[in-house]
Amino acid sequence: MYKTRTDRLKAMRKQRQKRLFATLSGLLLFSAALAGTYMIWETHQQANRFGHVKEEQNHPSAADDLPQASDQPPVVVLTFVGDVMMDGNVEKRLKAEGYDYPYRHIGETFQQDDYTIANLETPVTKRGTPEADKQYVYKSPPEAIPAMKAAGIDLVNLANNHILDQGVEGLLDTMRVLDDNGIRYIGAGADANQAYAPVWVERNGISIAFFGFSRVVPKVSWYAGVNKPGVAASYDPARAVESIRSARHKADLIVVIAHWGKEKENFPAAHQKALARAYIDAGADLVVGGHPHVLQGFESYKKKWIAYSLGNFIFTRSTHPTTWETMILQASCTPKGSCQLRMLPYHAELAQAVPMNEQDGARLIKRIESLSVNVRIEPDGSVREAAEAQVSDSP
Repeated sequence: MYKTRTDRLKAMRKQRQKRLFATLSGLLLFSAALAGTYMIWETHQQANRFGHVKEEQNHPSAADDLPQASDQPPVVVLTFVGDVMMDGNVEKRLKAEGYDYPYRHIGETFQQDDYTIANLETPVTKRGTPEADKQYVYKSPPEAIPAMKAAGIDLVNLANNHILDQGVEGLLDTMRVLDDNGIRYIGAGADANQAYAPVWVERNGISIAFFGFSRVVPKVSWYAGVNKPGVAASYDPARAVESIRSARHKADLIVVIAHWGKEKENFPAAHQKALARAYIDAGADLVVGGHPHVLQGFESYKKKWIAYSLGNFIFTRSTHPTTWETMILQASCTPKGSCQLRMLPYHAELAQAVPMNEQDGARLIKRIESLSVNVRIEPDGSVREAAEAQVSDSP
């Protein structure tokens, strides 16, 4: 009991304060618990959202996982150059400047393609018997071949009118030094079977058959035969056609290097056109010619390209200005045998190929276009059928 009324009132106030404090404390605790619950819920929701985004980023859709077919087929890039020889004044220059002198302005052109092909217009030997009754007889030093390989030349054509200038001994020596340096060859051999056989090359999954044939052979005795070294002659194209047809069933791409035509003539002779068509009808996809020592034009036959002559590349310097012009020809070809050509204008200086400046190059492109049949050559050297060029230029 309380002693006085005042004590009783004080006690009642204390009890009310305690109850109020307890109520407020409960409310505070409830609020804190509610806030904590909300924060946990929100964190969980954010984690779910962010986790879902990351999962989408790390796990592409099923459609993305399907193999994507490429619209572009594989392509092989082939590079072709014209006549190469290292005799006479050329040899003198090489001995003075170094055997790599011919290729110093080529850069990495022969290294960055898939395969590089040249016409080796000389035997490479220290022996042999010079061919009689011939105005020009060549004999090049074997020391020049390692530099040719180092420059990036992979294959040479031996089907020409100089490869037996030093007789059979010179031919066999040439084949031996090429083998020793890892340069392959076509168009000549220890017998007819080897001379007419292709060299098989595979690049980027594309199987390529290279052939070499010559319609310029000084003597019948130069013809390859049974157990007889020589060249693959093609005055009568029957044997060449048979060889091409036999390769067609397993080759994706067939390339023929042809030695033909008349020297220093700007336009192809009738036999060049006839042989090119015979080779293509038999299954060739690309025909590249030489021998005239000057550049000739391009022609498309049944959608297959013919380059009639690439002129000189590494050679002596004659008095005819058109022999001073040359090109590097590049062909980008698909497994279906479709090729796109591009010419790179060069000067054929003594023993060295030198790129033309822009003005000279444009002039040469226009000149080669004028020598070609239904062809347009773009400023960058791309060679196109005239009809195709007109369609692409239309709005």
